[in-house]
Amino acid sequence: MTWRDLPPFRADHVGSLLRPEPLLLARQEHADGDRSAASLREVEDAAIADVARLQQEAGLQTVTDGEFRRTSWHMDFIYAIEGIRRTDEELQVHFENAGGALDFTSAGLVVDGPVRIEEAIFGDDFDHLRRVAPEGMTPKLTIPSPSMVHYRGGAAAIDPSVYAEEDAFWDDLSAAYARQVALVHERGCRYLQLDDTSLAYLNDPAQREQLTAKGGDAEHQHERYIRQLNAALEGRPDDLRVTTHMCRGNYRSSWAASGGYDFVAEALFSELAVDGFFLEYDDERSGGFEPLRFVPPDKMVVLGLVTTKHARLESKDDLKRRIDEAAKYVPLEQLCLSPQCGFSSTVEGNDLSEAEEIAKLRLVCEVAQEVWG
Repeated sequence: MTWRDLPPFRADHVGSLLRPEPLLLARQEHADGDRSAASLREVEDAAIADVARLQQEAGLQTVTDGEFRRTSWHMDFIYAIEGIRRTDEELQVHFENAGGALDFTSAGLVVDGPVRIEEAIFGDDFDHLRRVAPEGMTPKLTIPSPSMVHYRGGAAAIDPSVYAEEDAFWDDLSAAYARQVALVHERGCRYLQLDDTSLAYLNDPAQREQLTAKGGDAEHQHERYIRQLNAALEGRPDDLRVTTHMCRGNYRSSWAASGGYDFVAEALFSELAVDGFFLEYDDERSGGFEPLRFVPPDKMVVLGLVTTKHARLESKDDLKRRIDEAAKYVPLEQLCLSPQCGFSSTVEGNDLSEAEEIAKLRLVCEVAQEVWG
């Protein structure tokens, strides 16, 4: 096989897609007690079959379920890990956008039991995606990286009566993720993506200052995260392709952090044991391509040059120019193209229509075809 046959593909996408109105209505009816869980799942099943065809028609080789069953890209998964519990504490995350700012409120978490994964999280969901995936397309499962469990709550969220030493927590968390990897592989997953905003956030001096104020080791936390990710992937099957996606926040067309990849680049690109990196590069907040010089020759870089934050369509010439700029630091044969993030990291979605989302996906496919053939 060549790089063209294996994910990440020349034209790829991060994973989440805009929820259609009938699905949003069904979710609200379920929340109000007017629709059963079984009935909601039927609506979700149908919507996922439709969005699988949408991805095929756009020209993609990757197919996801759009994360249609989730409220958020990461917390639905994290709360499903044994030993981790949702709390009543409200966590505030400050976001910015072109028009100003807004705050996202999320429930907190506590680690109050041994961390385990005994059954594949999202396993049944992935089974359905495989059933409805159009022939020739590769189903991709997206889950938050283990780093997100720690970054969301930090050491303060770990009950010391369960884990007196943080190293013991990390050992169990990586082992739980290794079990998840094995379980989804048994169900036919051959393309797994670990989404990780923390490794991008840590490039932002303001984020590092916040971490230090909470007692964290801002200068070395990314190194710990890389080690634990590698522990989770150690011994993974040879036919499982794994990527990681990094962005600086994606909530209703807003972001939470800024800064190039310089701070984490050398350790991240040279040490993280994945097959490819989905990197946000849609505007100046992401910095330049110079950090890509640390990418080794056996890894792919998926350039997130097409924004999901707004509907304006990028020009093909501009995208090709930026691909050429990136190719000064990593060979063109190691590059791919995608949107910079998902279109709907949370159920609310970003500020564009489904038609505009489709236009973005088609643009990615057309430019990839013109650049790589």
